[in-house]
Amino acid sequence: MSIADLRKDYTQATLDEADALANPFDFFKLWFDQALSADLPEPNAMTLATVNAQGRPSARIVLIKGLDARGITFFTNYESRKGQELAQNPHAAILFHWTELERQVRIEGRVEKCSPEESDAYYLSRPAGSRLGAWASPQSKVIDSRAVLEARVRQAQEEQQGDPQTRPPFWGGYRLVPDFFEFWQGRPSRLHDRLAYTLRGDSWAMSRLAP
Repeated sequence: MSIADLRKDYTQATLDEADALANPFDFFKLWFDQALSADLPEPNAMTLATVNAQGRPSARIVLIKGLDARGITFFTNYESRKGQELAQNPHAAILFHWTELERQVRIEGRVEKCSPEESDAYYLSRPAGSRLGAWASPQSKVIDSRAVLEARVRQAQEEQQGDPQTRPPFWGGYRLVPDFFEFWQGRPSRLHDRLAYTLRGDSWAMSRLAP
């Protein structure tokens, strides 16, 4: 079978305006909870897209670590490629794709750093191995071999006495503050349901987009 012949028809559900919630944060929380209840593999995985100062985009999978009325939170190395691009252009897009539910959610907005207190609290909640990894890995930088990385981990273990209690100054949280949501429900014959929420002042306007 050729790649062009790969296709799937979506038949599980519909998405009508009458069923949508007025606040997209509430609607996203509803869908996220349903993804959790469906026992999907890593329902908290999201694609994060950033753009550098030259307008070149890049995307990668990260994990959502917080959701509240302020926005979507994730954590990373500030000196990584994504961190550098967010410093150059503090706007991003994220995408959740829950294949088994035939759903996607797109979210766009500006990105800000979380407070040091928030980053400290999350860092200390991580397993010791992950905390060591944050100290050891020069994320996105070229390294000569796996052995170099493992040596850096051993060095971090010695310096941090195997159980770091202090967050690296180059590692912490970001929060995407949304001004746009799109909820996508797959439908037959590619006539998908798409409801978009756009922030206008202090309120959200909902509209239907053509598939």
